[in-house]
Amino acid sequence: MEFQDVIESRRSIRKYLDKEVSDEDLKQVLDAAILAPSWKNSQVSRYYVAKSKEMVEKVYRCLPEFNQNNVKNAPILIVSTIVLNRSGYNKDGTPTNELGNGWGYYDCGLHNMNLVLKATDLGLSTLIMGIRDSEAIKEVFDIPDNQSVVSVISLGYGDIDPQMPKRKTIEDIAVIK
Repeated sequence: MEFQDVIESRRSIRKYLDKEVSDEDLKQVLDAAILAPSWKNSQVSRYYVAKSKEMVEKVYRCLPEFNQNNVKNAPILIVSTIVLNRSGYNKDGTPTNELGNGWGYYDCGLHNMNLVLKATDLGLSTLIMGIRDSEAIKEVFDIPDNQSVVSVISLGYGDIDPQMPKRKTIEDIAVIK
């Protein structure tokens, strides 16, 4: 698929077929995430992948009911996290500017975008969910305290083909002088 087609066709999918995703496709989406840029190449994004039915169910239970409904049948749930106090920080542990860990979250967003765009390129569907029980997720995967849960991303084959929602114009989002 051409890149423009990928970015124009990616949608947040809230209905999935009960169909497995291959290990090769999963590897490709994770490899795409790794290629994203990060603050001073700090690479603070981490991924915890629920692929077995047991683990998917455990992560599923960490989502509010509306998100559970959105990802019913999704065969994979990917938890993205960041390692805290590295991206956007000096070697002495002080933040380089007022954003502090904001840079780690920004970097994770870049990594997640690569992941979801590669998924689209492979014919897979995704939904990035920010409303979740991060403490319960940390328990499910035994995520260390120096990491912060950012999102849960469903990965599978969509059972709907929604239209693109209205987008803002360049004039709405950019100041060009």
